[in-house]
Amino acid sequence: MCQCYGIKKVTYDSVDALLCRICLAKAKKAIKRVENELHLAISVAENFALRNRPDNVCGGATSNVLSGAGTPRALSSLSEARLHAPSMPMLTLPGHLSSMAAISTPTIHLNNGTLSRASSRKSLAQSEYIYPDTIRQRVTVDDCPVCQILMPKGPHGCVSRLVILHEEAEDGNAMPDLTRPIGLVSTAVDNLIKVGYDTCHSSDDRILQQDMPPALQRVEVSCRLLEDACHMLKGDPYSSPARKKLIDGSRGILQGTSALLLCFDESEVRKIIRGCRKVLDYLTVTEVIETMDDLSQFVRDITPWLTRMSKDIENRVLELTHQVHREILVRCMDAVKTLSPILVCAMKIFVQINEDRQNGLPEAAENRNYLAQRMTDEVNEIIRVLQLTTYDEDEWDSDNVTVMRKALSAAQSLLTAALDWLGDPRGRPGAVGEKAIRRILEYSEKIASRSLPEDQFAIRHAISEIQSLTDSICELRNSGRYDNQGLAQSCAQKLKALVGTKESQGVLPHALINAQRTGGAHPAHTASGKLEQALRWLDNPGVDDGGQGLQAIKSMVDEARALASQLPPHERNQLLNLCSDIDRLANQLADLERRGLGNSPEANAIRSQLRNKLRELADFMKRVLTDKVVEDFADITTPLKLFVDAVYAPNGMPNRNGNFEDRASNLQEHSNRWTNTGTLVAKCGPSRDKKVIEGLVEVTNQVKNMTPQVIKAGKIRLNNDTDYASQHFENLRKEYADALTRLRSYVDDAIDTGDFVRASESAMRRYTDRCEDAIRDNESQRMVDNTSQIARLGNRVIMAAKNEADNSEEPSFVQRVNEAASSLHSAIPPMVNHAKQVAVNPRDRDNADNWRGANDHLLSSVRSVGDAIAGLPSVNQHHHAPPPQHQSSPFQRRNYEDHHSAQAATPNHYQSAHSLVESVAAKAPSPPVVHHRMLIREEIPAPPRPPPPVEISPPPRPPPPPEVDEEEETRAFWERYPLPQASSQPILSAAHALHQEVRQWSSQENEIVAAAKRMAILMARLSQLVRGEGGTKKDLIDCAKAIADSSEEVTRLAVQLARQCTDVKMRTALLQVVERIPTIATQLKILSTVKATMLGSQVVIGPYGQPMDGTEEDEEAMQNLVLNAQNLMQSVKDSVRAAEAASIRIRTNSGLRLRWIRKPMWSNF
Repeated sequence: MCQCYGIKKVTYDSVDALLCRICLAKAKKAIKRVENELHLAISVAENFALRNRPDNVCGGATSNVLSGAGTPRALSSLSEARLHAPSMPMLTLPGHLSSMAAISTPTIHLNNGTLSRASSRKSLAQSEYIYPDTIRQRVTVDDCPVCQILMPKGPHGCVSRLVILHEEAEDGNAMPDLTRPIGLVSTAVDNLIKVGYDTCHSSDDRILQQDMPPALQRVEVSCRLLEDACHMLKGDPYSSPARKKLIDGSRGILQGTSALLLCFDESEVRKIIRGCRKVLDYLTVTEVIETMDDLSQFVRDITPWLTRMSKDIENRVLELTHQVHREILVRCMDAVKTLSPILVCAMKIFVQINEDRQNGLPEAAENRNYLAQRMTDEVNEIIRVLQLTTYDEDEWDSDNVTVMRKALSAAQSLLTAALDWLGDPRGRPGAVGEKAIRRILEYSEKIASRSLPEDQFAIRHAISEIQSLTDSICELRNSGRYDNQGLAQSCAQKLKALVGTKESQGVLPHALINAQRTGGAHPAHTASGKLEQALRWLDNPGVDDGGQGLQAIKSMVDEARALASQLPPHERNQLLNLCSDIDRLANQLADLERRGLGNSPEANAIRSQLRNKLRELADFMKRVLTDKVVEDFADITTPLKLFVDAVYAPNGMPNRNGNFEDRASNLQEHSNRWTNTGTLVAKCGPSRDKKVIEGLVEVTNQVKNMTPQVIKAGKIRLNNDTDYASQHFENLRKEYADALTRLRSYVDDAIDTGDFVRASESAMRRYTDRCEDAIRDNESQRMVDNTSQIARLGNRVIMAAKNEADNSEEPSFVQRVNEAASSLHSAIPPMVNHAKQVAVNPRDRDNADNWRGANDHLLSSVRSVGDAIAGLPSVNQHHHAPPPQHQSSPFQRRNYEDHHSAQAATPNHYQSAHSLVESVAAKAPSPPVVHHRMLIREEIPAPPRPPPPVEISPPPRPPPPPEVDEEEETRAFWERYPLPQASSQPILSAAHALHQEVRQWSSQENEIVAAAKRMAILMARLSQLVRGEGGTKKDLIDCAKAIADSSEEVTRLAVQLARQCTDVKMRTALLQVVERIPTIATQLKILSTVKATMLGSQVVIGPYGQPMDGTEEDEEAMQNLVLNAQNLMQSVKDSVRAAEAASIRIRTNSGLRLRWIRKPMWSNF
C-alpha cells in the first residue's frame, strides 16, 4: 500500500493522528462475473484531545495492536463486510486525521484498475468475527500518510479515552477545543455515507436496501451531534448538554457503523445461501429425470452452481473464527464434492436400466434417492451453519434443540417446491412437490416428538390435516380431475402456517422457541460427564441442582441396561444387578431429600454407597466396551471382501444368487454389530471428547444407512454386467469402505490404547485356549479359525501401536513403541505357518509344540507393545535385568526392588496428570554412603570454644509482611457472592462456572490456574459494573482491560505448554481452544467501552444489565456483551481442561514447571 500505489510520503511533525483500519469490503459484478474488491476502512481515532495538557494523557504513548499470541487487538467491534456494486467511486482521504470517536473512513485500493482485498469479513455486533491481517504492530514515519492514518497505535482506544475524559469532565475538568479533529471526522463520515448509499442503490438485495439507510442515518446524525458538541464546548468548556451530545454521538457512530457493516456481511451470507438453495432446487428434480438427454442437461445446469457454492464456502471458511463452524462447513462441502459424481452415476444407471427394461430398477431408484437425500442434508447443514453467529460449547448434535433446528431448516428448504406443486392444478402425484410435502411432514413429526406437550398437539393436528388434504388432492388428480384448487389453497395455507413464512412465524418455529426457553438442566452426553454430574450432586448435599444429578444417574443406568442386552449372560446379570442396586440407592436418597433429611447420617451413608457403585458401574462399562471393541472390530474388511466376490461371481457359477444372499446377510449382520458397538461406545464409553463422540455418532448412522444401499448396488451389478453398473457399485463400495475405516478410527480414539492392547492380549489368550481344544479334539477347521483371529488381533495391536507412535513426538517413546511393534510384526508369520502345520495333522505333537512356542512368543510381543505404550519395562527387561552389585548394601537393594516393583505396577507413566513437569539437570552420581566406618582423631585435641561476643545486639528486625494467600483470597471473594441465577445474572453465572471448574486445582506452581482464577474474579466484578452496582466508567474500562491482560496470559502459557507437548492430538486440541481467547477478549474491551457510555445516564438498568428504556442498539450491545463474556469464560474453562490433559505428555527436558494438584473437597469450605 505504501509503495505500489505511488503515494508520496509526507511526514507530519505537529500532528500525531492515528486510525485503525478494521474491515474491507468486496464488490462483485454479477453480470460480467468479474470480481472487484473494495476496501472499506472503518477507522477508530485515538489520542484526539488534550495535546496541550501538562500530563499529555493522549499524546505520544503507544501500544501494540497485536496480542501476545499474535492476534490483532483492534479497538472497534467492526469487521469486514462485502459490498455488491458494479462500480465504486474513488474516495479521498484527508491528509491526516485526529479524532475522538469511532469513525468510518472509506478507502479504495486500486491495483491495475481492479480492486484488491487483503482481509476477512465477519458477522458484526455478534461474537463471531476476526480482525484483518493488514493491521501492523507499529507505524513508522517512513510509511505513506494513508498508512499512518490507518494504522492504530496508542495505549488506549480513542473511544475508551473519550469515555474517561467525559467522566473527568463531569468532575469539573474543562473539555479542550475539538474543532479541527471533529471537522476531519465529518469529512470521513461523509465519504462513508457516500459509499454506503452508492452500494445500497447498486445492490439487488432488498433486505440490504432496507437495512442500510437507517444505519447510515444513524452515523450521519451522530456525526452532527459531535459537531454540535464541539461548537458548544468551544463556547463553554464546562457545558453539560455538550458533554451529553459528545458521548451520545461517539456511541452512535460506533454502533451505527457496526450495524452498517453487519448489513454488508449479512448480505454476502444471503448471497451464498441463494447459491446453495439453487443447488437444492436442482436436487429436487433428480427423481423425475428418466432420459439421458435430461440427465445431460441436469449435469450442465447444476455444475456451475456446485462450483460457485464450493468457491464461496471455501472463502467463507477462511473468515470464520469458530473452529467448529469451519470444520462443519469443510466436512459438508467435502461430502457434497464426493457425493455429486456418485449421484450422477446412480442417475445414469437408473436411466439405463429404465430404458433397457433390465432388472434392478427399484434398487437403482433407491440408490439415487438415498444419494440425493444425503446431498440435500449436507447442503441444508451448510445453510444452517452459514447463518450461525455464535457457538455454544455445551451444545451437542444430539440435543433436542439442535435436532429441531436442523429439521426446521430442512422443512423450510422444501416449502417452495411444495407450494409450487399445490399451485399447479395439473401437478402429478408422486412429483417433486408432493414428495416435498411428505418430507415436510416427516420433519414436522421429528420436531413434534421433541417439543413441549402443548406444541406437540398443535403440530400433530396440523400434520394430520395436511396429510388428509394431500391424499385427497392426489386422489383427485389421479382420477383426472383438476378442479382441486380449493383443497390446494387450503393445504398451502396450512403448510405456511406450519412451517412459517416472512409474514407469519409458524407453528414449528414457535415450538423451537418454546423448547429453547424451557431447556432446563439436562444430563451430559457421555458416561464420564454423567458420572461427574452425579458425583457433584452427591458431594454437595443441600445444593439444588435442578434434579440434574438424579437425571444423570437415571440416564447412566438406562444406557448400562442397553449395554447389558449386548453382553453374554454372566456379564449381563452382573451389570443388571449393579444397575438395580444403583436405582434402589438413588431412589432412597431422593426420597430422603424430599423429606428434608438430605444431611442425615442415613443419607450420607447412602451417598457413600452410591458413589462407590457409580464408579464401579463406570469401570465395568469401560472394561466390557473395550472387550467388545476388540472382538467386533478385529476384522472389518473380510465381510465386505466376501460380498464383493459374490457380486462379481461369473454368470455360470452354481448357486450364484444363493451365495450372494448369504454374503449380503453376513455383511448386514456384521454392519449391525459394528454400528451397535459404535453407538454404545459413544453413549457409554470413557471418552469425553465432543468431536470424537459426535463424529462417531455421525459415521455410525452413515454406515447403518449405507449398508442396504451397497447391497442394492451389488444386486444391480449381479443382474447387469455393464460398465455403468460396475462403476456405480464401485463408487458405493469405496464410500462404504471409507466409512467403515472412519468408524473404526473413531472407536479406537474413543477408548484408551493401553486398555485396548491389554484387552486384545486377553482375547488372544482366549483364542489360544480354543486352539488347544481344537488340537485335543482333532478339529482342523477350528484351529484355522481361531489362529486367524489371533493373527487379526495381532495386526490390530500393530495398528494401534503405529497410531500411538505417529501421534507422539517423544523420540524415546516413538522408538520404544516402534521396536515393540516391529517385534510383534515379525512374530505373526511364524505362528501362522506353524498353525497351518498343526491344521494338516493336529495329532503331531512336534508341530503342536512348535506352534505353542511361536504363539507364546507372539503373546509376549503383544505384552511388550502394551508395556511400551504404558512406559513400563518390557518383558525382556524383566527376564534379563542385571542383578544388583554384590557390594551394595541391603538398603540399596531394597530401594532398587521397591522402585522396580512400583514401576511395574504403574500402568502408565504418563497417566498421572498431577505430577510436576520440570527438568532436572544431570549430575554425577554421589559417592556411596559409608555406614560402618567412623573416623576418630584422638591425638588432636579440640580447640577451646571462644567466648561469646559482649557487644550490644542490634534491635530486632520488624516482622515481615504477611504473605498473600491467593487461594484464601479467592475463597473469601466467592464466599461473599451468593450462587448466581443464570436467568438474571448471566455474566456472573459464567464467571461462577469458571470458578467451579478451576477451584479443584491448586494455583501453587500453576500459572494457568492462577490466571484463570483471576479472570473469574474480574468477570464477577465486571458483572457488578455493567449492572450499575457501583463503580465508574473508568472502572469498567480498566476491568475489561485487566480481563484482556489475563486472557493474554492464559493464551501465552497455553501456547508455551502446547509447544512442549509431545502428543499431536492433545497439542492440536489445546491450540484450537486457546486461539479464540485473544479475539474474544479484544471484543470484550470494545463492548465494555460501549457499555461504559451508558453508565451514569438516565437509563434504568435491568436485571441483565440492559437499559430498560434505552434504544434497540443499546439493548443489542448489552446482549453482545453478555454473550461475549459467556464465550470467554467457556473458552478459558476448556483451555484449562485441555492444558491439564496436555500436561501429561510434556518433554522431560522442556524446563517447564507446571504442577497440577487436585485440592481436597474440604479445602473449598
